[in-house]
Amino acid sequence: MTFSYRIRATSHLLVAAIFALPLALSAQSASPIQEPDWRRANDAVGVLKRGHVDVLKWEQANPAADIKGPTSVSSVAIPTAEAAVRMAWRVHRDLARPLARLGPQNVQLIAEGRWMELDPSLQRRVEGTDEVLEVAIQGRKAWIQAVVAQQILKNQRDIFEATQAASELGQRMVTIGNWSKLQLSPVLLATLTARMNLRRAQYAAVQAQSNLVKTLGQMGIHDGYVLPERLPAVPDQPIAEGELDKRAIAIRNQLPTAESLHNRTLAKEAMNAYRTAHALAQDSQGDVLKAREFITEETVLHYNGMLKSVWNLLDEVRNQSQTTIDAIGAQRDFWIAEADLQWVLQGGEPDSFVSLGGAGGEAPAAAAH
Repeated sequence: MTFSYRIRATSHLLVAAIFALPLALSAQSASPIQEPDWRRANDAVGVLKRGHVDVLKWEQANPAADIKGPTSVSSVAIPTAEAAVRMAWRVHRDLARPLARLGPQNVQLIAEGRWMELDPSLQRRVEGTDEVLEVAIQGRKAWIQAVVAQQILKNQRDIFEATQAASELGQRMVTIGNWSKLQLSPVLLATLTARMNLRRAQYAAVQAQSNLVKTLGQMGIHDGYVLPERLPAVPDQPIAEGELDKRAIAIRNQLPTAESLHNRTLAKEAMNAYRTAHALAQDSQGDVLKAREFITEETVLHYNGMLKSVWNLLDEVRNQSQTTIDAIGAQRDFWIAEADLQWVLQGGEPDSFVSLGGAGGEAPAAAAH
C-alpha cells in the first residue's frame, strides 16, 4: 500500500469508531453514577487490535468509504499529467505545425515529462519548440496542483470529522455534569479551527480545478472532471548530479552567451530545489510516516488496554491526517520542482521556484485530557 492509503485507511477506521462515542454516552446520560468517561467510551471503540490487519479487514468490509458519488454523463477523466499536456496542446492550434515537425517520438517524450531525453539542439532546429514546451509545463503543473488540492481536501475533511466527534462527546459530557464549559471550550475551538481549514481546502480545490480547466481550454465544455486519487510515487533516487550537470552544459552550448550565463544561475537554483524537494518527500513518506504509524498503533493498543483516554485517540486522528497532508504537500513540491528543473534544462525560465513550505493548514490539537 502507498503511504496515503495506509494513513487514510487507519484514519477512516478511527473516525468511524469515534463517531460511536457519543452514542455510548447518550444511553447513560440519565444515570447519577458515572464511571470514568473514557472507560465507558472504550466499550464502543474496541478496534484496531492488530494494526494494519484490522485496517485491511475494515476497508474490505466497508468498500464504499472512498467511492465517489455518480459523476456527470459529460464528465471527462484526466488520469495523468500526459493527458493534461495533450489536452493543453489541442487548445493552441498554432502548435500543430511545430508538433508535427517534432515528430511522434519527441512529442511523446515531452508529453510524458521525459525532457532530458530530448536532443539539446531541438529548439534551435525546430521553430516553435519553446512554445510547445511552455504549454506542456503549464498543463503538467496545473494538473499536479489540482490532484493535490483534491487529496488535501479529503484529509482536511477527516480532521474536521474527528473534531466534530470530539465536540459532540464533550457537549454530552457537559450535559451529564462530568465536564465544565471551560473544559469544553478548547474542544469547540479545535472544531472551529478544523472547519476553517476545511473551508480553505474546499476553496483551494475549486481554484486549482478552475485553473486546470482554464489551462486546458475546457471551460464550458464539460460538466465535471475526474482526477486520480493521488500523484505518482516519488522515485527512490533523484536524478544523479553528474547527469544533471552534463545536461545543463549541453543546453547552454545551444544558447547565446548572455542567455547561457543566466541559465547557469537558474540551473543551480532548479537543481537545489529538486534535490531538497526529493529529500523532504522521502523523509515525509519514510521515517516520519513510520514514526506516525508506530504512534498510531501504540495509541490504539493503549486505548484498548484503558491506558489512554478517548482524547488521546481523537488527537491521534488529527495528527494522522495532518501527517498525510504534509506528505502530500512534499510529494507535490517534488513533482513541481522536477517539472521546473526539466524546463530550465531546456533553456526555459519558471516564474518562480517551489517554496518547499509544506501543504499548510495545520490544525493544532486542542483536546482536554
